[in-house]
Amino acid sequence: MNVYEMVTDRIIEQLENGVIPWQKPWTGSKNGAYNRVSMKPYSILNQMILQHSGEYATFKQWTEAGGHIRKGARSEIVTFWKMQLVEEEEEDGTKVKKQIPLLRYYNVFHISQVDGVEPKEKMELQEHEPIEEAERVKLEYMEREDLQIYERITDKAFYAPTFDYIEVPCKEQYERIEEFYSTLFHEMIHSTGHYTRLNRLESGASARFGSAIYSKEELIAEIGSAMVLNRLEIETEKTFKNSTAYIQSWLRVLRNDNKFIVSASSRAEKAVKYILNENVVDE
Repeated sequence: MNVYEMVTDRIIEQLENGVIPWQKPWTGSKNGAYNRVSMKPYSILNQMILQHSGEYATFKQWTEAGGHIRKGARSEIVTFWKMQLVEEEEEDGTKVKKQIPLLRYYNVFHISQVDGVEPKEKMELQEHEPIEEAERVKLEYMEREDLQIYERITDKAFYAPTFDYIEVPCKEQYERIEEFYSTLFHEMIHSTGHYTRLNRLESGASARFGSAIYSKEELIAEIGSAMVLNRLEIETEKTFKNSTAYIQSWLRVLRNDNKFIVSASSRAEKAVKYILNENVVDE
C-alpha cells in the first residue's frame, strides 16, 4: 500500500464512522497535534489523519526523552514532501534536471502510548478577539482583491465567479455568529479559485452539482473554512453541516481518487494563505 492509499483509507475510515476529520483543531489552535521536540503543530493533512491532539514524537525521540513505548502500541503516520532530483530527456535530446516532490511518511506515537514521560506545557499562542479578527480578515481580503461581499436576508450562500462576488445570509439569520463566519469563509475559499487568483475553479457540465469536480471543490472549501476558523480561534461545535449526503459524496470521491485528499488539503491550505495574505508557494 502506498502513502496516498494509507492517507485516504484513514480519512475514509473516519467518514464511515460519522467523523469529519477536518473539524479537528488544526494549525494555530492550542488543541491540535504537534511534535513534542520542536513544539510545532503538524500540517493540515497530518492534523486530519492523526487520531489525537497533543504531543507526538518518533520512537527515537521518545526514547531520547526517557520514555518507553508500551508493548503493542500501534504507530500512526506523519506525511511530508521530499524533493527528488531527476534527469529527464527533452524532445530535442537534451537532458534537464528537475525537482520532483514525492510524498513520504514516518511513524509517530502519541504521548498516551508512552510511559516514563510527563507532558510538556505547549507554548501559548497569541490570543485574539475572534469576531473582530474575522471581520478584519474579511475586510482586508475584500479591499485587496476588489471583491464584493453582500450580506443579505436570503436563503442562499454562494460565490459567483463570472461577476466575482459573494452573497451570504446576514448575521442575524444564524443561531450562532460563528456559523455565519463558517459560511462566509467557505465562500471566500471558493473565491480564491478565480482565474485572477489561484486559478482553481473549473466550469461546464463536468463541474455541476453532484459531479466529482463539484464535490472536490466543496471539500476544499469545507477544509479551508475550518482552517480559517481555527486559525482565528473561533470556538465552534456545529459550524460544519454534518449531513449524510455530503459524507457519502466525499466517500465516493475519495474511493475513486486516492490522491485527492492530499491534493485537497494542499489546495485548501494554499487558499487560506492567500486569504490571509501569507506567502503562497506554487506547487
